[in-house]
Amino acid sequence: MPQPEALAEPTKIIRKKTGNFLEDFKPGQIFRHKGGKTITEGLFTTFTEFAMTTHPFAKNERYAKAYGFEGMVCPPGVVMLVAFSQTVEDVSENARANLEYIDMKFGAPVYIGDTLEVETKVLGVRISKSRPNLGVVHVQSTARKNIGSDTEAIVATWQRKVQVYKGDDDVAVENFDVAPDTIECELFIPPYDPNAKLADMAHLTSADSYFEDLEVGSRIEHSRGRTVTDEHISMTAVLDNTSQVHCNQYMIDLNPKQYVGGKLIIFGGIPFTLCLGLSCPDVGDNALGDLIYTTGKHTAPLQAGDTVFAATQILDKCAFPGRDDLGIVSTRLFGYKFVTEAGHTSEEAPDGWKKVQIFELDRQIAVKRRSHYA
Repeated sequence: MPQPEALAEPTKIIRKKTGNFLEDFKPGQIFRHKGGKTITEGLFTTFTEFAMTTHPFAKNERYAKAYGFEGMVCPPGVVMLVAFSQTVEDVSENARANLEYIDMKFGAPVYIGDTLEVETKVLGVRISKSRPNLGVVHVQSTARKNIGSDTEAIVATWQRKVQVYKGDDDVAVENFDVAPDTIECELFIPPYDPNAKLADMAHLTSADSYFEDLEVGSRIEHSRGRTVTDEHISMTAVLDNTSQVHCNQYMIDLNPKQYVGGKLIIFGGIPFTLCLGLSCPDVGDNALGDLIYTTGKHTAPLQAGDTVFAATQILDKCAFPGRDDLGIVSTRLFGYKFVTEAGHTSEEAPDGWKKVQIFELDRQIAVKRRSHYA
């Protein structure tokens, strides 16, 4: 067998940079993100089940079609997981933390077989005064389905702010702000059909989560919790989320002080969608859709072994314009975990445990009235 000839020159080593650093973002810059993602039956099932959603739109095709949808509907939290993950390589692969969600709106329904693609505009950069190797990047993203087909539509649009490292600590970075685009994104809600006999299916949802049941000023402590294990690493990979803080412990071990807690951080979309799912039996089961998340933020990191719990505060209620079968409920969704702390006592946790808020989301939902549906 012939032997390969010896190389005349030393092997050229190419060390590729992935993702963007703080100095790479420019005013009004547009990212048309790589890949896209088709909602397969496996993807749909994996993440709706993991999120513990109880909504029949995501469980029962007969129910979803009776309400006027083409088939089972992808829950908003799962739409967010798939769409948000596409932005990571360009926006937050080199991030320290995701800080805030702003004006997240949902539009066309997403079904099994739909393909989502996302585009992002850079709106701003703000350098940190206390940590000059970090800054906040502000972006606006829009997810569309089935581009180029007769079912093309916007399914979600949102802004977010993320804390990103510099690639070169010595490089000068200038602050800037750009106005967001006006993007039409109105939630699709099928028209009410009084002849559909939807009350015959009322047993498939919670009996006490209609518009009439949700009392302004009340706080609902949802009974279920969900422990997140190392499974978060593979789930994040399934979503094509490439951020190294979720999957590269070696990187963190080399410089643990630079990363929160010196451990892998669970992708923020996971507690986000878990809190939505945990709240679903009490708040979301009789919603026809999520209209907008006006603001949301992660207030503490989630790491493997932590258990997520949720609570919902009912902030306000009003009529739904043009729909006497629906009302709009404004809520604040909280996520929290419990951590051990010797000697700690409070009314919110057993002795020796401390309740830590990890997430907060202001959410408006379109909720059915019992008078029309039960």
